[in-house]
Amino acid sequence: MSDRKAAIVTGSATGVGAATALALARRGYDVLINYSRSEAQAKQTQAACRDAGADTLLLRGDVAVDADCRQLAHAAMDRWKRLDALVNNAGITSFDGASNWDALDAPTFQHIVGVNAVGTFQMVRACAAHLKAGGGCIVNVSSIAGALGIGSSVAYIASKGAVNAMTLHLARAMAPEVRVNAVCPGLITSRWFVEGIGQEAYEKLKAGYERNTPLGRACTPEDVAEAVLWLVEGASTVTGELLMLDSGLHLGGFPNAPAKP
Repeated sequence: MSDRKAAIVTGSATGVGAATALALARRGYDVLINYSRSEAQAKQTQAACRDAGADTLLLRGDVAVDADCRQLAHAAMDRWKRLDALVNNAGITSFDGASNWDALDAPTFQHIVGVNAVGTFQMVRACAAHLKAGGGCIVNVSSIAGALGIGSSVAYIASKGAVNAMTLHLARAMAPEVRVNAVCPGLITSRWFVEGIGQEAYEKLKAGYERNTPLGRACTPEDVAEAVLWLVEGASTVTGELLMLDSGLHLGGFPNAPAKP
């Protein structure tokens, strides 16, 4: 068994996942980088992690597919013979369903829940025994949507509410060997929102968010990665925590997201 620790970060080609994979690599973790579509960006993340000194694996896989989840766990164990951290970051949404419920049909709703909630469960199930063997930890990347009932679509809100509830259950069920926590970011300054609603609508959303939060700023992917890293490395007595990374949005007041142009 290597002296270095090992982690799986799902959806780690870009954004929060990429920032988290790199933060773990810099902290001395070998990292499995997972993607479903963005192969070129995933390879860039892999290169950055290697430059930081990590051994890496790059695997395509859809967390909504149980066989893919089991393959990710198997690959990590086959390569490193240990698994110390699982970061469930993979997620999708539909911005069309934010203000027009008719645009959110059943297959789309089920797909969002399948990736965000079922995928999180399937990854935990695939990795549970390995994490317990080494006293590892799980961090679920959720959202304030699941706590406040606001977000890009009702399907996304429902899926993140499920992730939050699962986090609490799993923290009890997997103790004392495994700690399970979640981070719940608000608005994140990444390409996700820009691609979803367009640059102009994103700028309006960001300005509204900055006006309506006590700290007056949105999260960067690196902000979220820093919080994940703390839960992985520094929070030895913390489990079952839903950590709000929203500049105080949950204290009251929230911006009205503009409809997709």
